[in-house]
Amino acid sequence: MVKKGRIVTFFIILVLLVGLIGGTAKMIMNNVKLGLDLKGGFEVLYQVEPLKKGDKITNQTMKDTVSAIMRRINSLGVSEPNVSIESGHRIRVQLAGVTNQAEARKMLSTTAHLTFRDVNDNLMLDGSDLVPGKAKVEFDSTNNPEVTLKLKSASEFGKLTKKIAAKGAPNNKLVIWLDWKKGETYKKESEKELTGGKPAYISAPSVNSEIDSSDVVISGTFSLKEAQDLADLLNAGALPVNMKEIYSTSVGAQFGQYAMVKTLTAGIIGIAAIFLFMLLFYRFGGFIAVITLLAYIYLVMVVFVGLKAVLTLPGIAALILGVGMAVDANIITLERIKDEIRSGKSILSSFRAGNRRSFATILDSNLTTIIAGVVMFAYGTSEIKGFAVMLIVSILVSFITAVFGARWLLSLWVGSRALDKKPGLFGVKKEDIREL
Repeated sequence: MVKKGRIVTFFIILVLLVGLIGGTAKMIMNNVKLGLDLKGGFEVLYQVEPLKKGDKITNQTMKDTVSAIMRRINSLGVSEPNVSIESGHRIRVQLAGVTNQAEARKMLSTTAHLTFRDVNDNLMLDGSDLVPGKAKVEFDSTNNPEVTLKLKSASEFGKLTKKIAAKGAPNNKLVIWLDWKKGETYKKESEKELTGGKPAYISAPSVNSEIDSSDVVISGTFSLKEAQDLADLLNAGALPVNMKEIYSTSVGAQFGQYAMVKTLTAGIIGIAAIFLFMLLFYRFGGFIAVITLLAYIYLVMVVFVGLKAVLTLPGIAALILGVGMAVDANIITLERIKDEIRSGKSILSSFRAGNRRSFATILDSNLTTIIAGVVMFAYGTSEIKGFAVMLIVSILVSFITAVFGARWLLSLWVGSRALDKKPGLFGVKKEDIREL
């Protein structure tokens, strides 16, 4: 006798599942963070080197550098940046959606070491004398942009300006440099300015008297953008290291969109082919597998969004690979069930024996793949790490849906006795069944 309650339970679960996926799929997809290979942007790898010869790069130095980089990225207005520390004192920066790469590079790698020097390039004050976070853009009486700073000690600035003023014209200059390098001189740069060139220093105002104040104004021929960039750099803080670019790559937004469309199209075709294969070869068992595969794809994206991970092309490949793993688990189980049916056992006995025989094989194959994913995450670079994260998530979710979800749904039908003496629903011909 058919137990209709189990069949009703199956359809209730199916309706709830379809409603859940249909009602939330759009929201979930809108919250997926896309990597630069899908959204466009650029990636750069820096080699971190000490500011002074003999200094050591420590783990804390690397962390401080990443913090300074993140503050600078925030000033660029880039959403969802990815900054990671790699072995060998390297830092990888991925900025999706960035269009002005030259500006971003300048902002990232500039050490922002502000120094105040005399005309003979002797150091008078540096960025450590500034109050952190107080740099801002203002406008002078003629509406030209300027950058205002605040010093920690007004008296120290008073002594400095008194000393500079005493030199008399034309040597009473307070030369303000950003990232001064050995070999750069005020006199050489001022000659460049006279011939129409742009000097390396920011400005060189004349000091005619002692200035006993903690407020400093840097003025010059700034554009508003240049003034804001300078203020942002100073507020973000000086990098505690030098960063040498050793690798970079960029992806145009249009190319990223094209790659995503092509990859998703290929994925949809591949998954559709898998669904068709399952239905043709495993009939009703394949239908149950298709339901759990749809649940698998949905759950993977839910977990991925929950982890706030970034989806890349390798990540999509890992998702599709996970579909293959989930299908493999279903095929192993259904083939074991078919073997038991061919041996002459009842549908219920075949279902139980097939599940029992297949479990160890599925567990072993999933564990070995997870181990490979963990190794890739531990030793891989950013793209490989993204692939590994998606692969591990996919394997775990596929194990839950394919092993437990599919078996539970199929058990409702097998337990209802509606499938008794119907081996054809599992793809088994009656003439292939051996008599006990």
